[in-house]
Amino acid sequence: MRMLVTGSTQGIGLETARQLTAVGHDVVLHARNASRADDVRGHLPDAPVVVGDLASLRQVRDLADAAREHGPYDVVVHNAGLGGGRDQRVVTEDGFEELFQVNTLAPYLLTALLPAPSRLVHLTSGLEAQGTWRPDDLQFERRPWDGMQAYCDTKLHDVLLAFAVARRWPDTLSNAVDPGWIKTRMGGAGATDELPDGAETQVWLAASQDDAALQSGRYLKRREVLEPNPVARDVTAQEQLLEICGELTGVAFPG
Repeated sequence: MRMLVTGSTQGIGLETARQLTAVGHDVVLHARNASRADDVRGHLPDAPVVVGDLASLRQVRDLADAAREHGPYDVVVHNAGLGGGRDQRVVTEDGFEELFQVNTLAPYLLTALLPAPSRLVHLTSGLEAQGTWRPDDLQFERRPWDGMQAYCDTKLHDVLLAFAVARRWPDTLSNAVDPGWIKTRMGGAGATDELPDGAETQVWLAASQDDAALQSGRYLKRREVLEPNPVARDVTAQEQLLEICGELTGVAFPG
């Protein structure tokens, strides 16, 4: 199968690509910039690499164009994302809060611009449980800045996006995965789980023909189906997020 894994130059994304490649799948890698693209070629030299900074809507559009040249895709894994806890609110060149743009807008836009795959995996975090749904203030323009809460909110958005796609695109298996607290640069020194474990569920959802893997609209960790933040099941919230992302990006969600 042909697969695209975003944020695949290091950490969980690279491990996901490695595991998928090892079992014979054709994987297209994604790097934020040319330097990282050069680095990842040392790990998976035969895999194509597409480049684009998710903090730029222009670059996400260019990334989609480049990715289409290597597609179509059976599977897209939205692995790329920024961590939380930052002290200050950062605004991108597009005028959006950076965590929201990278973690929420970018996967929305890339999904909307690419042909629908057979399977779609959104990485989230167990901190989605602490996420709040504030359609009137998704970017902390009115609330006092809280970097960790902003992160939790975007991880809830990722589950909302996964479930919205599952409902809108019945022919696409769309799920959200909590990879666990993994020993990566983002996870930090205190992380408890090993890198291969952080990729295993995504690989299973992407490639397995097991009946348990061929289901949609779920939130999983270690292949176990968990109950997400109740907001994630709210169809009104799902539709609101799609509408807001469509307005901000200028690209309505297909279907």
